[in-house]
Amino acid sequence: MANRQALRELQDRLAQRLKLARAQGVSEAWLAVECAGVKHLIPLAQAGEIFPFSQPQAVPYTAPWFLGVSNLRGGLYSVVDFAGFASDQGRSLGGDYRRSEMRLVALNPSLDTNCAIVIDKLLGLRNREAFTSTTARAADAAEWVGQTLVDTAGQAWIELDVQGLAHSPRFLSVGI
Repeated sequence: MANRQALRELQDRLAQRLKLARAQGVSEAWLAVECAGVKHLIPLAQAGEIFPFSQPQAVPYTAPWFLGVSNLRGGLYSVVDFAGFASDQGRSLGGDYRRSEMRLVALNPSLDTNCAIVIDKLLGLRNREAFTSTTARAADAAEWVGQTLVDTAGQAWIELDVQGLAHSPRFLSVGI
């Protein structure tokens, strides 16, 4: 029970910081997440609301990374396992312990797609000052891969171009 309360408090703090960051007009701020052991940064301007993970309703004849659809606050959202999409495979979403840390991050409504991506773990918010170096996006990288940033601890973070993801032909083609 204490874990759930701590998780709720973390989500509340993140939501408050997200609102504050948007209100202050922070130019470069990201939601830090982890998917299959890889650290990613989602630009705040492209992120939507964060929801606890709940098993979506499966849709037959879809890609293994397309988990189905969920009702999130009265809206119907497609649910994509981001790590499965990135590797172009499905994956087991683990037991109850792992599911307790998983979240659904809705894409910003301005992207005109009702979609949420499954992330394994929320790691908080980051701004430009948290990073010491940046490497530009590789020319042959997928359309959703942005720059790579290295933090003060030497860990690499891959920025997600959520707009590029939302318009990627592969992302939009969930049927098999």
